[in-house]
Amino acid sequence: MNGNNFRMSARRCATAAAATVLAAGPVTLAGAGSAHATGGQEGHASASVLRTGLDVSLLNKTVNVPLAVSLNEVEAPRSAQQTALTARLDGVDGGKPFSVIRADVAKTDATVSADKAEGMVQLAHARIHVPGLPLLSLIEVDQVTSKATCEAGESPVASSNVLGSVRVLGKRVTLTAGGTTDVRVPGVGEVRLDLSKRETTSRTAAATALELKVSVNPLKLNVAEVEGTVTLVKATCESPTAPEKEAAPPADQGGDDKSQGTDEKPQGTDEKPQGGDVKPQSADVKPQAASEKKTVDLAETGGSSLTPYLAAGSAVLLAAGGGALAVARRRRG
Repeated sequence: MNGNNFRMSARRCATAAAATVLAAGPVTLAGAGSAHATGGQEGHASASVLRTGLDVSLLNKTVNVPLAVSLNEVEAPRSAQQTALTARLDGVDGGKPFSVIRADVAKTDATVSADKAEGMVQLAHARIHVPGLPLLSLIEVDQVTSKATCEAGESPVASSNVLGSVRVLGKRVTLTAGGTTDVRVPGVGEVRLDLSKRETTSRTAAATALELKVSVNPLKLNVAEVEGTVTLVKATCESPTAPEKEAAPPADQGGDDKSQGTDEKPQGTDEKPQGGDVKPQSADVKPQAASEKKTVDLAETGGSSLTPYLAAGSAVLLAAGGGALAVARRRRG
């Protein structure tokens, strides 16, 4: 092998080693990724003290007048503490307002946060009336509560309680937990009560303390018949879903490229033994390693992330060039 061929071979090895080192840097950086969140779903909660869906038939007309009213019906985030509700119906008692519900305490609260949704209702010492029965209460209760709680990642919970005495159409009744009670009053009508209705799914919950199916015929105040439903103290919720995190991409490819760059370096090292005078040149490389350390320190305070790879490539080129120069001088001598 002549001097020209040797110099060409040394240059090619050095160039390939430097290119490998520089190429490994961007690949390694590209392999590093940070986890980011995909959109979650917000929760929902609602609460109501009273909701009616009644049809009122009038004596002197062939039409029905709907009575659809509610007390303290809220959706998160909101609360209410109104304790009385009145309504007016055309044709009923000359259009005068009549009381639908009066209570000492009637409170609703619906809240939603990032990991929890909850609805709560409290009712105490309440009387509910329907059109045509101004003096006789449809139902009287001492204390009623409902609560629905939905937490992210947890099973929803629904609960309701009816405490104290309950009177329906003036009659004291005993309610069966989770059952149905029928109350009949001759000449007045019939009421069916469903106590403590609770429903839950994987993400939702609903609790209703009392649901009344009403069919009464008061024959007073121009009212012939009242039919429909009355829902008393209901809370619902839907749990929020937390944002899902995507896993960071694996950095295996970057690690493989680094090892390839490392494999190239011994090729430049193999050239050094061919010239016995190359050892002094290796000493010249050490200050460059110190410079490389300084460069790394600078990178930590704001330098480019490619600086370590440029320094490594320069070291390889310098070592290979020095070896080639030393061998060429020896051959000339």
